[in-house]
Amino acid sequence: MTARRRRQNGGMAAWVLASGLAVLAPALLLPVTPAHAQQRGPEVATGNTAVLRGLDKISGETVDLTLAIGERVLFGRLEITLVACRYPAEAPESDAFAFLEIDSSHNGEQLFRGWMFASSPALNALDHSRYDVWVLSCQ
Repeated sequence: MTARRRRQNGGMAAWVLASGLAVLAPALLLPVTPAHAQQRGPEVATGNTAVLRGLDKISGETVDLTLAIGERVLFGRLEITLVACRYPAEAPESDAFAFLEIDSSHNGEQLFRGWMFASSPALNALDHSRYDVWVLSCQ
């Protein structure tokens, strides 16, 4: 079908209908769930404490912070709260992930709220000009 004819027939929708793809389009919208997609991932355990590492990019100082769930700690001008901490039950040392809330102690602005992963700290990181915080472990 020529471009001119496609324009005359109403654009792309007419081209799809004219090319016979309209018959296939409903089939393309059906979800495909392979058998292995139904399987669950590894069993996850809940920890009571998390060990975080904080870095002051200006001074180069690093500090390890141990927080219990619900605890709030000050690191520089950051207020860090541990909401939840989880790790693979079969291999606790392999990976940990923690749900953190990080606020500015200067003005109370929320700087970060979400999950941080020990194995991939850059996946969901705090974006701050002076401080970095990442998860080391969950216990």
